Amino acid sequence: MRRIISNRVTKEERVAIQLGKLLTDFHLDLESIGYYMAKANPTLVYRRFIEVAESAQHQKEAVDYIEMEQYNERLF
Repeated sequence: MRRIISNRVTKEERVAIQLGKLLTDFHLDLESIGYYMAKANPTLVYRRFIEVAESAQHQKEAVDYIEMEQYNERLF
């Protein structure tokens, strides 16, 4: 029996794409959004938001490190 590999976008990917699209609006005041995020939502939502931001930072740093290593290998 063969396994079918799917190219479906996961729910998490859709949410990440939506967040990215929302944050590309340069007319938004990000500090105000942070204020309302902290004030208008329960603490659990705020903490989950912080978890997402920390995860994104970690992943971005890992990708940057890998790209830098590949660049350095090409130099030598």
